[in-house]
Amino acid sequence: MSLWIAVHLPFLPLEVFRPNWLNDTAMVVFERDRVSAASALARADGVSEDMRRGGVQLLSPQALQHERDVLRESAALEETALALLQYTPQATLAEDACVLLDIGASLRLFGGIRALCRRVQASVARLGFTISLGCAPTAAGAWLLARSGVLQVRRVLRLPRLQARLNQLPLGLLSAATPYLEWLHGIGCRQLGHLRRLPRAGLQRRCGKPLLQMLDQAYGAAPELHQWISAPPSFHARQELPDRIEQAEILLAYARKLLEQMCGWLSARQLAVKQIVLQMEHERGRQAVAPTVITLTLADAIWQDTHLTQLLKERLARTELQKPAIAMSLSAGRVESMQLASDALFPEPGGTPEDHHRLIELLTARLGPEHVLQAAPLADHRPEVSNRWQSVTDLSSTRAAALPSAPSALPPRPLWLLEQPIPLRLRQHKPFYGTPLHMVSTAERIEAGWWQEQQTTRDYYVACDERHVHYWIFKEWRRDAHQEHAHTEPHWFLHGLFA
Repeated sequence: MSLWIAVHLPFLPLEVFRPNWLNDTAMVVFERDRVSAASALARADGVSEDMRRGGVQLLSPQALQHERDVLRESAALEETALALLQYTPQATLAEDACVLLDIGASLRLFGGIRALCRRVQASVARLGFTISLGCAPTAAGAWLLARSGVLQVRRVLRLPRLQARLNQLPLGLLSAATPYLEWLHGIGCRQLGHLRRLPRAGLQRRCGKPLLQMLDQAYGAAPELHQWISAPPSFHARQELPDRIEQAEILLAYARKLLEQMCGWLSARQLAVKQIVLQMEHERGRQAVAPTVITLTLADAIWQDTHLTQLLKERLARTELQKPAIAMSLSAGRVESMQLASDALFPEPGGTPEDHHRLIELLTARLGPEHVLQAAPLADHRPEVSNRWQSVTDLSSTRAAALPSAPSALPPRPLWLLEQPIPLRLRQHKPFYGTPLHMVSTAERIEAGWWQEQQTTRDYYVACDERHVHYWIFKEWRRDAHQEHAHTEPHWFLHGLFA
């Protein structure tokens, strides 16, 4: 099934984050002192295309006036096309600031045409633009539908219905008919349906073959050829900020625009990212300050922006800008081939390993890597030496000690090991900690550390008090400095607590 979505950006490059600005704002775009585009409210005041600036000021004095910038329009259109590559690899640019997407093979992946249109609109809104969408079985038909309405979604999924809808569209939407509009209107031809009823031979002699070819392509009577957009080999996007921004949290809206482009690039290249670098640039010249850099390293490579947005939100909330930011850039540091996960028939109730990694990354971004630790035990019999913890982001080459596979092979160990053992008093020759402690296990002798000249000789016990709380205590034997093999009176210490 061939199905196309045309994304029309009617007022480039006005970066407004409110999706309804074309409905509640009178806005006019000028090109060489003549109107090139106007919003619905401006048209309601009587503003039309090719009108001079003086006439606009007379009819709609409250209208916001902007000058057209072709370079910015071209850059914004390319950014939009790159971001939309996450929905289909077959995208191309069309006339009048349109991006055409062949989404016939993407419908099932994104849950149908309605869900896909909503996702496309949301992606373009995160880029800062408002659009009108057209959906049709032909690319030219979708292009005409998108340009026929402002901020509307016009969907036609069957070719006969598309032909009936196109018959009612004004002839001025067909760019190939623009040079001949005066003559065509003079003979009463004002809609595409009227144009199709004219004799083809005479119409070709007067208007040329391109007009008939464009008309046939829109109605599905002629094949369409397109030049697909190709993603660059590496990703680096930069954006100038509209003002000097002093708070890092405000930059999230602009960072999402860069993330949206990166996700389109990743999908087009079939890659997943493991590290991204966000730079916030400050003043230049004599007051130049080094940019503020945020580096996010991921445990699992991903290619969707939902998790990345959460991580950036947490990192930006903890970031203090030395100087106001005037621009920002995003680059993909480390990438690898995309590994698509297959859906299991019976998914794990506790979540997938990827969900666990994303939770750890979110906690690291929120609390800092020094506060999120993982166990990294060392091969040593001394508990205070073997019980080692390191940051989850520590990728050092020190390998953790291998633990026995059978839990019964391990002696009892407490869940909470104290950083420093607490000395215990003796009452009636028994250790005392609030109440007298009674031994509930045999002694476990640990004698080690002689290779570091820190020999330790201890007898560990599991002890219980009158409240049935279990402790891990040890009796330490200390050598007499004057007699090599003699021991002094043992000392008791509390080293851990059982859950």
